[in-house]
Amino acid sequence: MNIVIVESPAKAKTINKYLGASYEVLASFGHVRDLPAKNGSVDPEANFQMIWEVDPKAAGRLNDIARAIKGADRLILATDPDREGEAISWHVLEVLKEKRALKDQKIERVVFNAITKQAVTDAMKHPRQIDGALVDAYMARRALDYLVGFTLSPVLWRKLPGARSAGRVQSVALRLVCDRELEIEKFVPREYWSLVATLLTPRGEAFEARLVGADGKKIQRLDIGSGAEAEDFKKAIEAANFTVTTVEAKPARRNPQAPFTTSTLQQEASRKLGFAPAHTMRIAQRLYEGIDIGGETTGLITYMRTDGVQIDSSAIVQARKVIGEDYGNAYVPDAPRQYQTKAKNAQEAHEAIRPTDLSRRPADMRRRLDTDQARLYELIWIRTIASQMESAELERTTVDIAAKAGSRVLELRATGQVIKFDGFLALYQEGRDDDGDDEDSRRLPAMSEGEALKRQALAVTQHFTEPPPRFSEASLVKRMEELGIGRPSTYASILQVLKDRGYVRLEKKRLHGEDKGRVVVAFLENFFARYVEYDFTADLEEQLDRISNNEISWQQVLRDFWGDFIGAVNEIKDLRVTEVLDALDNMLGPHIYAPREDGGDVRQCPTCGTGRLNLKAGKFGAFVGCSNYPECRYTRPLAADSEASADRILGKDPETDRDIIVKAGRFGPYIQLGEQKDYAEGEKPKRAGIPKNTSPSDIELDLALKLLSLPREIGKHPETGEPITAGLGRFGPFVKHEKTYASLEAGDEVFDIGLNRAVTLIAEKIAKGPSGRRFGADPGKPLGDHPTLGGVAVKNGRYGAYVTSGGVNATIPSDKTPDTITLPEAIALIDERVAKGGGKPKRGGARAKAAKPAKVEAGAAASKPVKKAVAKKSVTKPKSDAVSKARGSVVSPAKPSAVKAPPAAKAAAKKSAGKARG
Repeated sequence: MNIVIVESPAKAKTINKYLGASYEVLASFGHVRDLPAKNGSVDPEANFQMIWEVDPKAAGRLNDIARAIKGADRLILATDPDREGEAISWHVLEVLKEKRALKDQKIERVVFNAITKQAVTDAMKHPRQIDGALVDAYMARRALDYLVGFTLSPVLWRKLPGARSAGRVQSVALRLVCDRELEIEKFVPREYWSLVATLLTPRGEAFEARLVGADGKKIQRLDIGSGAEAEDFKKAIEAANFTVTTVEAKPARRNPQAPFTTSTLQQEASRKLGFAPAHTMRIAQRLYEGIDIGGETTGLITYMRTDGVQIDSSAIVQARKVIGEDYGNAYVPDAPRQYQTKAKNAQEAHEAIRPTDLSRRPADMRRRLDTDQARLYELIWIRTIASQMESAELERTTVDIAAKAGSRVLELRATGQVIKFDGFLALYQEGRDDDGDDEDSRRLPAMSEGEALKRQALAVTQHFTEPPPRFSEASLVKRMEELGIGRPSTYASILQVLKDRGYVRLEKKRLHGEDKGRVVVAFLENFFARYVEYDFTADLEEQLDRISNNEISWQQVLRDFWGDFIGAVNEIKDLRVTEVLDALDNMLGPHIYAPREDGGDVRQCPTCGTGRLNLKAGKFGAFVGCSNYPECRYTRPLAADSEASADRILGKDPETDRDIIVKAGRFGPYIQLGEQKDYAEGEKPKRAGIPKNTSPSDIELDLALKLLSLPREIGKHPETGEPITAGLGRFGPFVKHEKTYASLEAGDEVFDIGLNRAVTLIAEKIAKGPSGRRFGADPGKPLGDHPTLGGVAVKNGRYGAYVTSGGVNATIPSDKTPDTITLPEAIALIDERVAKGGGKPKRGGARAKAAKPAKVEAGAAASKPVKKAVAKKSVTKPKSDAVSKARGSVVSPAKPSAVKAPPAAKAAAKKSAGKARG
């Protein structure tokens, strides 16, 4: 028997069918180990020794793999073909070594870029060993992100109350957004005028020409800066005679774009389909893992995390065949097209994203896919086919016109283009982030030199220059790629983290920097400028790439980074919070203090009139306050216009004719249908929460009505016939079937999620089990209601099964089981717990005391608990000799005290511990 390890269960099932009975394919469900989220997991003083901890959810799966491998002849690690996939294979192998599950089995690593029978069987014929350099690059990246997060975040908490955290790459991406906000705020509009004449040829054909010169001087776009100047030119043009002076036609060619990389797919899906990057990647994952075609699950696209633009020669041959069949031989270029990436730090490790079989036309696949899958598949198919089509042939025409008005000669120009042969444009044209009127794309009528023209109309228009546009998700990804920040697999998660932390918000498809994000970036730019510089981050990415090419040592990269970084942290540890706030107050001045209409002092307190406004810090973040505090208690948010009005009436509900109102409540703003007086006694108005990252000021009537319509029934479950509903809860949007709740993933929309997608989420949630919950605690098995405390449920806790009601927990005795305990027995246990003075467990209470012996380092009674507590951790000890040793053989678990935390992290941990004891 051969054991094959892949990442996802869907992939495991498919590949098992391809390989047959002599193979057993098991899923790791992604990463199985990670650095514990606490201080000391990476120790810079011990050559960056790393402690790895098995994910509790992965422990059972690893045990299954260990049992299966004991009777196997060969272990084949077939996780994804990128750094993360290489790392997962390495982690699985290390855990199996630690469990001593491996004897004489042959260990191989295989990678396939597509989940098709041909791709998988071909990959099995070309096994290799785990790529140590790729694992090193993964470890370096993981250690860097950990060290930055666990060293810089405590500094933020101490010096900038209310700030949440900072990350190595996320902070640089956030700086891009916030720098653009600052540009917009500092922007001063400039007035300019344009003059565009509508002229007629002798044959009566109309076209437009723009004023580009006068009296022998060129006129640029901003040169006419006042209405008086524009009026002067207008009078001259109105009195002028027009003659064609030159007609110049030049041939041009436009070549197709390369096939999709991760970045360009996210950009185009955002522009053309309106998909968030995270949603695009989730759909692409499903297309990669495959659908059922003729009784066999087949992957529809190649691997979706790549920055390579080349495609396999067999796919090029197939693409040329499809082009000839669908468009004719004129659209097939003489030679196949080859592409090279222009992205900084690109690693062309594998193919661009393309369909696995180009003969599967989008029209044929629509009935097999849901709407979003079909749309994304069509986009990928079209881009791939277009990339191998003939170039478009254009003719660009420029007509210069002389306008003579007495002694004055003005120059007008008309431009346009004609498509002589559409080529790839017959199928595809890349979208743009900022669409505008393209005069060059207009078609001009036939004209010849010396022809007289007549003026039909003249448009004199006032304009004002506009600030640079805010980033869309697509344009931010594009800019990050251009700068070499992040990697293809990280773009979607970076954007999601920034939104989840409330550092940015997405409004009308544009990213707006929020106050808390602006403050964090200002802090970093003032005190850690080097670490949010674009070039520094890009250079670090380049070093990580060099590690993956086995050119430099990963420990050396970490040493070079850590020495300067911890020095910068130590330099500001003695700074007072007031010094930090003064620096930020000065830097964020244009954002915080908007100009007053009366031209007065922007920092004058509007309440007392004598105090000055300045930046202050509170428990929930920075705010603006008066210098005369406590005599004057004036405060406001950072941005003067950020205060959303409360009790705002949006309109009428079309069904009840009641007002739809945005209200401010104790726990935040919400939407309400009507006032209490509109309801009968004892009846409460219907309310709806406002989604996370949505500003109350952005709520309009249509959205409010949708929110009040929740929860909504999506349809009936195909197996049980029971309804599936979608709603918005404390932890975000969800779908519910019977007693199973499943959170919606990024890109899912609570208002229009379909039945198929909802069924999938419910099934995935059930497959994960209670421990797979990402939000909240296990809801447990309901038994009924307590007479006074409410619902009673049975739950499985860290220290065993218990019953709970109204925040009171009672342990189930050993003579009962969670499956057999009855409601009366549960109520008796809860009442007994209450009678003893028990209630909702508090920090440092009974459970904490029960766990205390595990901390004792000496004594026979404590030895077993200590061993159990650290058994799931592995220590990676880097060495400088062999590659396998350098990445860390699993050694005997060290005592927790043996691993030293970074100095800043130690201080934060000590402070946190002091608070906990207090």
